[in-house]
Formats: sequence, C-alpha cells, structure tokens
Amino acid sequence: MAAGVGVLDEGLRKRLVTEGGGAPCDFCDGTKATFHYRTVLCDAERTLIDDSADTDKPMELIIGKKFKLPVWETAVRSMRQGETAEFLCDTPHVIEYPQVSRSLRRIAAGQDPRDGQRHCCGGIAQLHDHSLGYPDLDEMQRNPQPLIFIITLLQVQAPGSYRQDAWAMSDAEKLGAVPLLHQEGNQLYKEEQTAGAAAKYYEAIACLKSLQMKEQPGSPDWIELDLKITPLLLNYCQCKLLEGEFYQVLEHCSSILNKYQDNVKALFKRGRAHAAVWNALEAEQDFARAVSLDPSLAPLVAKELKRLEERLHEKDREDKERFRAIFQR
Repeated sequence: MAAGVGVLDEGLRKRLVTEGGGAPCDFCDGTKATFHYRTVLCDAERTLIDDSADTDKPMELIIGKKFKLPVWETAVRSMRQGETAEFLCDTPHVIEYPQVSRSLRRIAAGQDPRDGQRHCCGGIAQLHDHSLGYPDLDEMQRNPQPLIFIITLLQVQAPGSYRQDAWAMSDAEKLGAVPLLHQEGNQLYKEEQTAGAAAKYYEAIACLKSLQMKEQPGSPDWIELDLKITPLLLNYCQCKLLEGEFYQVLEHCSSILNKYQDNVKALFKRGRAHAAVWNALEAEQDFARAVSLDPSLAPLVAKELKRLEERLHEKDREDKERFRAIFQR
C-alpha cells in the first residue's frame, strides 16, 4: 500500500492507494481512459455519493474532448493502468459534479441523460432552484463543497483502437454510426443476447438524440430525426420487456405515444408491460386500441389477454390462501 501524496494543481491533491503496472501512459488527445470512480464527501464519515462499481458502469473519458469535469482528465493523466488513487478536489474543481453525476446515474439506469433537463443561460447559479431529481445532488448543487474521488484506472486505449462514444463523435460520425449500431443490435437480438442488443440500440438512440438537441422541436429536421429514433426505441423496449424492465417500457412507450398516438407497436408493448405489473385496465385499453388500428393483431392480443386473465386468477387464489392462513392462526 503506497501512501505518496502530491499536488497536481491548485486545489487538487493526489494520494496513491495502489500502484499500477507498466510504463507511464501516453495520454495524447483522443486516448480513451476507462475507470471506476467512487465519490465521497470530505466529512468525518466520508459519505458515499456515487460508486460506479455498484452499477458495473465504468466511466469512459476521451482525453482532449473537454469533458464537463476537467479535474477528472487532470487526475487520470497522472495515473498508470491498474492504479488506484484518491484525489482531494477543492470546490472550484467540482462545481459541475451534481450535473455530471445526474447524467451518469441516468445512463447507468438505461435512461436518457437529457430527459427532464432545462436549458438555462447565465451559469450554474440559475440551476440552484431546479431539481436534478436526486436529493443528495440537489443539496450539493445548493451548497457546493470539496469532494474526494477514488479512481481505479482500468484501461487505456490509443486513438483509433476503439469506437468512440456518441458524445465524442462529430455529427457526420454519429449519422454514419447509427445504421451499423442498429444492425449490430438486430444481430445480437437474434442471438438472444438482449442486454447487448439493448446497449447497441441505446447507443444509436444517443447519437440521434444528440443531433436532435441542436434542432428546434417540431421543425422538419427535428421530426426527421425523431422518426429515426422511434423504431430504435421500440427495439430497445422489446429488449427491456424480455429482461423484465417493465417500468422502463411504460416510460418509453408512453413518450412515443405522446407524440404518435396511433403507433401500434408502442401500444402493444405498453399493453404487455401494463399486464406484467398488474395494470389490467390499462393493458386492456392499450390492447383494444392496438387491435382497432391493426386487426391482424387480434390473435396475439387474445393470447395476451388470456395470459393476463390466468395470472389474475392465480394471484386471486394465492391472496385468498394467504388471508385464510392469517385468520387460522
């Protein structure tokens, strides 16, 4: 266990925890650094804020791409692959952390990091009255404070040896990546690798969403991109149905139906998700609407309704036996 302490920058101190292996890394622009991070407060309890290992979603940072939290790039540049180190960061280095954490938490949960955000001008001060959706991050946003990052550098990849994430691509690269990602997702789905397929569809959606954010909502270009996003999002929902992530399906299908109320696939998938979480009335309504728009779905809907009815009967039977056992005690 090493215990070396060094100052990397004004207000940024490093303590080596575990040494890495090999020679120092060449962190030229375009290098991809993959690392796990733990974020803790500088209090006596070292209160945990985030731990990427809990979600098995390490951070992927492209050197030189001006990430919203520059202190992470400064920290990583001082490390070797396999190394673990603590970085004590004074408040000016971590003002943006609540916003960054919100986005990373949503990504780890398979959600769009931009959903629910409000575009503001005039700096971070205007965000203080806007909830991030996480009480601990809201508190940090209201009362900025120093933070400690415990970083483990997992992998360093030279430029050109990896596929860039959507946020690091040019607009042309994003458009070019979408068909390939869609195809890769379809192939993984055929191979029954639903988690991998969902990741590919999500990556393609992220490419298109980042382009869509540059357009005026409702404009022809915005609508054109939205029409490309919708089938990918439906594929993503199909994967989530198979994985049992029913509330994600409800959320995403509802977002589609808010814009395209006659989307039969969204209605059918939302109906299945409602049925899975015992929303019988809502399921029946979605299925009925889907059949009215596409009568060829009637046999499939009949099977879904029969399955729902059987599950409801079984649940009712189990509930009665449970109550009977309670009263016989």
